[in-house]
Amino acid sequence: MKSQIPVVLLACGSFNPITNMHLRMFEVARDYLHQTAVPELKLLCGADVLKTFQTPNLWKDEHIQEIVEKFGLVCVGRAGHDPKGYILESPILRRYQRNIHVAKEPVQNEISATYIRRALGQGQSVKYLLPDAVITYIKEHSLYTRDSP
Repeated sequence: MKSQIPVVLLACGSFNPITNMHLRMFEVARDYLHQTAVPELKLLCGADVLKTFQTPNLWKDEHIQEIVEKFGLVCVGRAGHDPKGYILESPILRRYQRNIHVAKEPVQNEISATYIRRALGQGQSVKYLLPDAVITYIKEHSLYTRDSP
């Protein structure tokens, strides 16, 4: 491994609720950047968020361009998504693809926050899918239950 460089990652997404895979995304991106020796501030996102760059009226083109041109991003792959395809389909992402790093998660996991919310709503256990502190918080505040607003 090359010498470790400072890495600052800024993530976006719903994280609703935050899962271990959301936390894992930071580790995968950090390891990838340390191996490629690319020190800078980067936006960290999953491939599902990268796909939303194509959603009309969700992101402004000038914001997407500013992110990828000035800072770049690290996209962690996710099952069922094609981040390289999303980059090629977008004129802005394609233009600045040299600033977009796609990191593969070596341990594929299809757990999503949507699945977690559904499982909690059905009274199922989410142990080992979420950090214990998050599970405690959800229980204490009665979140994602059939009766929650």
